[in-house]
Amino acid sequence: MNPVISSLRPDTWRIDDGGVRFFLLCGTERALLIDSGMTVTGAREIVGELTSLPLSLLNTHADRDHTGSNEEFESFYMHPDEEPLYRRSGKSGRILPVRGGDVIDLGSRPLTVVELPGHTPGSIGIYDAVNRVLISGDPIQQNGNIFMFGDHRSLPRYVESLKNLLPMLDQIDEIWPSHADLPVPPSVVPVLIEKTEALLRGEIAGEPFEMHGRTVLRADLGVTGMLVE
Repeated sequence: MNPVISSLRPDTWRIDDGGVRFFLLCGTERALLIDSGMTVTGAREIVGELTSLPLSLLNTHADRDHTGSNEEFESFYMHPDEEPLYRRSGKSGRILPVRGGDVIDLGSRPLTVVELPGHTPGSIGIYDAVNRVLISGDPIQQNGNIFMFGDHRSLPRYVESLKNLLPMLDQIDEIWPSHADLPVPPSVVPVLIEKTEALLRGEIAGEPFEMHGRTVLRADLGVTGMLVE
C-alpha cells in the first residue's frame, strides 16, 4: 500500500501508512519527520517531494510501526529509555537523546519534547507552541485501541504521564495521535485518566480480543479502547 499524504497546515503534513500515521513539520530553516512509518520505504524521497529543507528524524517511541524507515537516517532523536526496545528489533542508527523540556527549533517554530512514558518506557510527544498542537504518538487516542500489553508497558506510569499533561491542556487546541481519529480534543485526557484509574482499581473489566495471534483483553475507556493482559 502506498502512503497517503495530506496537508494539515501550509508547513505540516500527515503521512498515512496503513493503520499508522507520521508527520512532517517545517520551519524557516529545518524540517522534522516525526516517526518514519510501518511498511513505507523511501521516506526521504517522500519528504523530498514536499520540502528541500535539511531534514531530521524524531521517533515518538521504538515500536516497529513507528520506525519503518529509520535505516535511511544515520541518526535520529529518541528518548534514551527507548534504546533497549529499539535495539531488540534489530534496528541500527545513532540515537540523539532527547528528554522532556528539550526544544528542537526548526526556525520560527520551536518544538518542545514532552515525556509520556507508560505505553513504552521512553514515549514522547512533541508540543508545537506556534500551532498549539500536541503530536502525541500512541498514548492518547480516540476511537482506537491503545496497546498496553507486553513487558515494556506500565499502566501506573501511563496515568502519571497523562496527569503531568493536565497543566498544559489550556495551551493545546488539538492533539494529533499516530492512530485512529485526528484531531483529538484535549478533553479526552481527563477521561483517559479517570477510566484508566478505574481499570487499575478493577472497576472496568476487559473483553477477550484477538491481536497478533494472541488473546488479550479490550477495556472500554469511553473515548477509546485499551488492550491489556
